[in-house]
Parts: sequence; C-alpha cells; structure tokens
Amino acid sequence: MLKLATLCYLRAGGKTLMMHRIKRANDMHAGKWNGLGGKLLPGETPEACAIREVQEESGLTIHAPVLRGILTFPGFPTGNQSQFHDPNSDDWYTFVFVADSFTGTLTEGEEGVLAWIDDEQLLALNLWPGDRIFLKWLDHDAFFSGRFVYINEALVEHDVVFYRGAQRLPESNLPAVDNQAADSPIAEKQTDPPGHQPVYQPKDDTYCWLCHGPVIKRHCKIVCQTCGFTRDCSDP
Repeated sequence: MLKLATLCYLRAGGKTLMMHRIKRANDMHAGKWNGLGGKLLPGETPEACAIREVQEESGLTIHAPVLRGILTFPGFPTGNQSQFHDPNSDDWYTFVFVADSFTGTLTEGEEGVLAWIDDEQLLALNLWPGDRIFLKWLDHDAFFSGRFVYINEALVEHDVVFYRGAQRLPESNLPAVDNQAADSPIAEKQTDPPGHQPVYQPKDDTYCWLCHGPVIKRHCKIVCQTCGFTRDCSDP
C-alpha cells in the first residue's frame, strides 16, 4: 500500500533537532535517531502535515518550512511489521522539509527523546544507513528525488535525481554524494522520479502534483517552477 509522510529537520545555530526513538514498544525505528514527522491525514497538504507533526512531537511551531526533496522507501515495514518487502509492507513517499524559523517552548513527546545535535556530529548518531546519505543533500540548493531500498534493515540499493528550478541537473553538475556514508559502498545511479497514472481533469494541469507550486506548459509538458517536477500535459 502507498503511504505518504513528512520528515522535517529544524535547524538553528549550527544544530539540528533530532529525536532518539527509545520510548515506544514495537517501534521499527527503535534506537535510531530521526527528524520529526509522520503520516499525512486525509486532505492534508505536506506543509500542513509537517507543521502539525513538529508541533505534536516537540511543542514548537515552525514557520514557512522549505520542501527540499522527496524520498521513496519501497516495501518499508511499519507498526508491528518486522519484515521488509513482505506482503504487508508499505511503499512510503516522504516529503522532506527544513525549517529555520519557529516559535514555542521545546517539550518532550511520546515518540522519543529530543536533542539539539551539532551539525558536524549528526552522522555519528545511530541513523538508518540511507539517512547518512540524504542528510548531506539538505546542504545543497538542488531539489532531490531519492529512492532507498532496505532488506532486513540493510540498505541494498539507492538512487537519486537532482533538480534546480525546472531543469534536471546533468550528471557533471550533481551535488557530490559520499556513498561511504552508508553501511556499505553502493554505486550511485540516476533514475527518473516515480511515474503517475491519474485520472486527468483540466484543473490538474494548473498546479504541481508534488509541491502544489506554480507550473508552466512547455512542449506538451507541465513543469513546476518551484521543484522542477515534470509530467505530460493532459491535453497533448
């Protein structure tokens, strides 16, 4: 089943707010450090979800979070599931945000223990292998669409496409990616972002399906002027 979620990294003074997942039983992320976030509610935008989840998990209210990329996790178990790629596993599509403006008082939630971590110490935490890779992408200005495949908690495959504006970046201009950051070396690949097979309506050509930003039509293509996501027009 397809699942939608958000992941938000709050940054301030050279530190990033992280959550140590050590409070909940049967937590697939038990012992790991994560950003803040969770599942989208019906009818909720990714931005609204990120704001709500951060407030629920930390007591802080973020302002104008910036969408930096989208991550795809095929066959990732959730809840009481324990096996990757079993018939009950879900495919997760996660909207990744960064926020450097927020108000409120930091409070502990039920998910885990919160801590402000020095940015240079982030990769020393107990992270998912893929997190060690995509956290570095947050420091680049290119929008990313990444895919991470896990089997038995080991990262076995990943790929990414970077965009700037409405253009996919050529390989020579891609931000550097250190594959040694993961548990094992993995060759970097470039692939197209996941495709869509929707039922078209005229209004669907007036906004970006991923970030809801403004779009332009170009040679029977719809191109988002914010994140660069490109798709076919409904009236070619």
